[in-house]
Amino acid sequence: MNMIRRVYNMLSIAVVMLAMATVVASCGGGGLEKAVKKAFIDGDTTQASYEKICALIKENPKSYAEFVTESGDINVEALGKYINEVGSSLRPPMKWNITGYGLKELTLTVYFERSGSMTPYDTPGGGGQLKKAVNDLINFFPSKDGVKINIVNDNIYPYSGTVDSFLQDRNIYESTKGTGNASYTDFKLIFEKIIQAQKPGNVSVLVTDLIYSPQNTADVSIEKILNEENSVATSIFKTYKGKSIIVNQMMGDYNGQYYPYNGQPFAYNGKRPFYLIIVADASTIDRMSADDKYAKFLHPSAVKNSYRFNQAQSELNVKVVPDWKDNVGRFRVARDEQNKLIDCEGDRETGILCFTIAANLKPLNKDDAFLSNVANYTVQSQSGFGITIRAISPDDITNNNRTYLDGMTHLITAKGKFNTSHDELSITLANQFPNWIKESSSTSDTDSSVAGFATTTFGLERFLQGIYDAFSAGNDTYGKIVIKLEN
Repeated sequence: MNMIRRVYNMLSIAVVMLAMATVVASCGGGGLEKAVKKAFIDGDTTQASYEKICALIKENPKSYAEFVTESGDINVEALGKYINEVGSSLRPPMKWNITGYGLKELTLTVYFERSGSMTPYDTPGGGGQLKKAVNDLINFFPSKDGVKINIVNDNIYPYSGTVDSFLQDRNIYESTKGTGNASYTDFKLIFEKIIQAQKPGNVSVLVTDLIYSPQNTADVSIEKILNEENSVATSIFKTYKGKSIIVNQMMGDYNGQYYPYNGQPFAYNGKRPFYLIIVADASTIDRMSADDKYAKFLHPSAVKNSYRFNQAQSELNVKVVPDWKDNVGRFRVARDEQNKLIDCEGDRETGILCFTIAANLKPLNKDDAFLSNVANYTVQSQSGFGITIRAISPDDITNNNRTYLDGMTHLITAKGKFNTSHDELSITLANQFPNWIKESSSTSDTDSSVAGFATTTFGLERFLQGIYDAFSAGNDTYGKIVIKLEN
């Protein structure tokens, strides 16, 4: 009887252990958790380490099913979330951005506008800035084999040549003469067809002057046409919430006839803006932003202004630097919470408390001029803290602070009089409709002698405001940093 009871107990224990192992495996635990922790502890958060973790998952696809897609690929989003959950349990907490590692080979489709107002950008006597900008897009895209080119105006037409013949063509508008109806551009049709034609992993770029010029506008007031283009833009993009759009403003030589909205054509020889509009799934642009091989593609060297529509708030990796030259007063970083300062006390003579935060702002995909401008941030606290911000230079990093500064891009210094028992410093980078779009827009383009003609686009603000309105809900913040303080 005792023997039977012992066998029964042993079987029960085995069943329980098997169940526990199954639960651990289904949650991504066991070997996967050890591999992730090892990468963090060893400081080996590299692509090579990521590939080892992926190999472990693929060797046990049933155990790690939540990290594998139906097609057998790694679910990068789910794995990234799990990795950072493991990292958050460490002391100090750690993060690892793996989004760029899961990027498959992308394809590029160029939509090159051929309208009457575009041909003067590429005359033999001009500087060729527009053609160079398009060629650079193609050349800096990692896979030229996946590139297709279309000509657009009243519709979309396949380019008859090859990618190489396009790159080498010194007069592309002459070569494509007779393609479509160059008297107008149907932006509603063009944008809808671009988005509908996109397959997963496709990146599309529309090269255009972005002047709204539909058919049959005789005797239609300017205000009516501006309201129309605003509504058209919103109606197109509100149904494609998963898309993201980057508008890059460029400047180029213009030599030829200019066609104003409600006036007679006139000859113009000077500078004019044109635009490279990148359209892709928001997740695709997020991954491209995290991969340095797409940096020159996303950030053309000659870009004057840029803005990304439908950019979700990013999780920002930050660390308070406990020993920094600008720190004033006293504080300690809480063991259990990296973003919490305890035993805070202002300077005995001035009452000032000053501390410095190292932050990785690279995921925001903004240039340093934008990120280092304090005017772009909203700072809130009971004690009235203010901030300064600057990029980290190699000279800032020493053996003493390397743990805090490695992988970070900017230093944010917060300063104020800590005069409460506890406080919360909130630093928010708002996603606002850019001023440069307003400054680059006009409501009349009949006179080239008017100040600003060379730098403005007719109706630009209304069209881009329509896109902004389509995506604005829930996308009013790029990122947020919160630091808790206790005395």
